[in-house]
Amino acid sequence: MNDCVLLKIEQGIATITLNRPLQGNAIDLPLAQALLKAVITCDQATEVQCVLLTGSGKLFCAGGDLDAFVAAGNGIPGFLSELAGTLHLAVSRLMRMEKPLVVLVNGAAAGAGMSLSLVGDIVLAEAGSSFTPAYGAIGLSPDGSLSWLLPRLVGLRSAQEIIMLNQRVGADQAKALGLITRVVEAEQLHVEGMAVARSLAAMHVPALGRVRRLLLDTLGTPLETQLEHEARSISMLATHAYVLDKVGAFVAQRTQKNKKELSHG
Repeated sequence: MNDCVLLKIEQGIATITLNRPLQGNAIDLPLAQALLKAVITCDQATEVQCVLLTGSGKLFCAGGDLDAFVAAGNGIPGFLSELAGTLHLAVSRLMRMEKPLVVLVNGAAAGAGMSLSLVGDIVLAEAGSSFTPAYGAIGLSPDGSLSWLLPRLVGLRSAQEIIMLNQRVGADQAKALGLITRVVEAEQLHVEGMAVARSLAAMHVPALGRVRRLLLDTLGTPLETQLEHEARSISMLATHAYVLDKVGAFVAQRTQKNKKELSHG
């Protein structure tokens, strides 16, 4: 794995760390390519039950690497097309993979970094973190799924205001708006993140994968179609040994409890 993205798999949890701390984990083409490779590995590795995404150093991610933009010169349209295209493949995998995703926001998340910070099923942010679209400051439009995610999380009006006025959103406001799951103290961010990841990893991953798919599809799916998707999903999951074992154990426990209550009745 390229050093600008670190991947560690331990006890069913894959931790992906953006690792350009001196550049604020800014996204250049090598980082985007390495991120895509790490995500594909997580998606395909059977031992991975949950994925955790974070950044190294003081920032989660400063967005696109502006030095790389300048270096592209007159070729910047082609460069940005390749950069955004590669990043988008990684974002799509992160959001579509079966495994649940926890994001730990350690500091500022700007531009495409803001996009990445919001793709998790559970998003924990340290108290000093912030979220800024940043695109308006350099005359660009969003990438990395921000224009898709933000209206779904905070509503169209708030999304318009945040993106078009390039508003910086602090951690507490982000929680109030529904951008993130909760705010934690900086020293507890990784501890709480790993606790959440372990809880998810202990669950039935195929079921979590189906939940992810159902929730992603819901806003673009008519009611009856969604009901059909739910029916097919729950009936398919019911064939898994995990479900049969859990249901059997629950019924046996309830039966034993009822017997004890009757014997004392």
